[in-house]
Amino acid sequence: MVELSQYILEHPWVLILIALWTVPWKGYALWKSARFNQPVWFVALLLVNTLAILEILYIFVFSKKKPESGSTN
Repeated sequence: MVELSQYILEHPWVLILIALWTVPWKGYALWKSARFNQPVWFVALLLVNTLAILEILYIFVFSKKKPESGSTN
């Protein structure tokens, strides 16, 4: 763990790249879960940090809008 800490201290740009990768995914996933009124997903996405893996899965797999049951189309 000391080696990782030393590496990050010597290369702070790694944290910047990680933030630039995760923040947009997290923001979009949180917006989408709030829009679909899914509070459990919102809290999970807000609290769990998986380097955007959970957010990407939510956006492309779990947040698919379900067809309305009363639709006549």
